[in-house]
This record gives sequence, C-alpha cells and structure tokens, in this order.
Amino acid sequence: MKNSLLAVTVITASQAGLTACSGKVNKTERTDSGMLLGLVTYEWGKDWDLPTLIANCKQTGLSVVELRVEHKHGVSPSLSADERREVKRLFDESGIILAGFGTNYEFHSPDPDVVRANIEGAKEYLLLSRDCGSTGVKVKPNDLPDEVPVEQTVAQIAQALNELGSFAASVGQEVRLEVHGGCARIPVMKAIIDQVTEPNVGLCWNCNPQDLEDAGLDANFASIRSRFGRTVHIRNLTNDSYPTQELLELLHTSGYKGYLLIEEGGTPDAAERLQLMRRSAEMFAEAF
Repeated sequence: MKNSLLAVTVITASQAGLTACSGKVNKTERTDSGMLLGLVTYEWGKDWDLPTLIANCKQTGLSVVELRVEHKHGVSPSLSADERREVKRLFDESGIILAGFGTNYEFHSPDPDVVRANIEGAKEYLLLSRDCGSTGVKVKPNDLPDEVPVEQTVAQIAQALNELGSFAASVGQEVRLEVHGGCARIPVMKAIIDQVTEPNVGLCWNCNPQDLEDAGLDANFASIRSRFGRTVHIRNLTNDSYPTQELLELLHTSGYKGYLLIEEGGTPDAAERLQLMRRSAEMFAEAF
C-alpha cells in the first residue's frame, strides 16, 4: 500500500453542480449546489484495488467514494492502526473524499443474537471509518418478517439505530440507513426514522422504484427529507430508468448538501464503466 501511494498524484476535489439525466442538461443560474458526485463501489468498483479505484475516480472527474465492504479494496476492521493511517493518507493525498463504508448490517431479524451481532459489527466499521478519515457507515433496515407484527419490527430496527447513533456520536460519525429491501417503501422508512431520536442517524435515499409508489416522488421525498444523511445513492446520469432530474431538483430546492453517489448493478467492462463515470461527471458539471 505504501508503494502504491507514489502512483497517486495530488488533486483538488472539484465542486460540481446539478444535472439532468439522459444526456440533457438544464443550464440555470444557480450558485454552487454544495453537492459532490461520487461512486459507490457496489458493482462498478468491486474488482478494483484501492489505488486503481482512486485513480479511476480521479481521471473520470468523480470526487467521492463510498467503499462497499468485502470487495477487492480490502479496507476492513482487520486492518492495523498503521494500515488505517495509510488508507487515510492515500485518500488525503489524492484529493478523493472517502465518504464512508457501505455495510450489509441489518436489524430486522426476530433472533436477538443476530441483531446484536449486526449492531456490534456496525460499531467496528464506525471505528474503522473514523480511523480512515471518513464520516459514516451505511446500514440497512432490511426486511419485515412475516411472522412478526410490522410495528414490532419497525420499533426493533429503530431501537438498534438509536444505540448505533449514540455510539456514532461518541466517535464523530454518522449512521446512514439505506432505503432498501423489504423496507424500501417510503411510509415504512418514515415509520422507522420517526422513532429514531439520535441525530447522528440519517437516511440514505436509494432511487428505488418504490419511491414513485404510494403518494408519489414529491410527497415521499418531502415526508423524510428532514432526516437525510450525508449520502444519496443515484443511478449513473445516462440512465433514464429513474426520474433523476426531478430528484436532483428536489435536492437542490430543499438545500441538500452532501454526496450524490452513483450506484449501479452489473459489471460492464472497465472501459465502459470509465466512460459512463466520465460522462456522468461531465453532465453534473455542465449544469453550471
């Protein structure tokens, strides 16, 4: 890792603006949005080691990375204190922001031992995030077991998040609850977050089809916007399968300041991924 640092040049993370999807850009008179465009390494970055990932973000114009756990990057709680400092230095010297870690910890299980293990695992990643210079950890709700009343599961998830949020506050971190899985309907997420009293727990909007259900995008967004955390997951900006332009307008007009992180499934070859990342960054910047 130390040798790989030599290959990464120093850059300054660019401040970027809003965009429209499908190659269209709504050029308007806006001040800097305060949002930055980046990448979740869920699929598109899972086979890149850390120096390659940072270099690819740099060359395509992305400013931020959320590391999905258990990928080739190899950044996990097993790292020693020295290795954690090297990760921090690698990001600091590159100018790419490490937003945090995308974990699979979830809190819906009827088995209290399973829930406890997930809480403790998430705490380990919050410590790792602190040590590596990032600001938070993503977790999931993640389901509503048929054999348990919905209200009971919702309260259990919220209770776990309150414990995690208190711990996160003590180490200067944020818990980011992804709108995901069997809890992805916005009324369900609202029911959960309404019982979370810890301010260091925020929602991570995830651009799911369920966002358009029930009351619709605008009303769903408004119902939970006040509880957003520092990260929002979006589609790549050439993908028109979701109303990305409308979402970005909602984020902008509501004054959101945070990281918009591209999260895509599938693994096109590296050249195609880089092309789509670069085009997304261009579209993001062309709005100004």
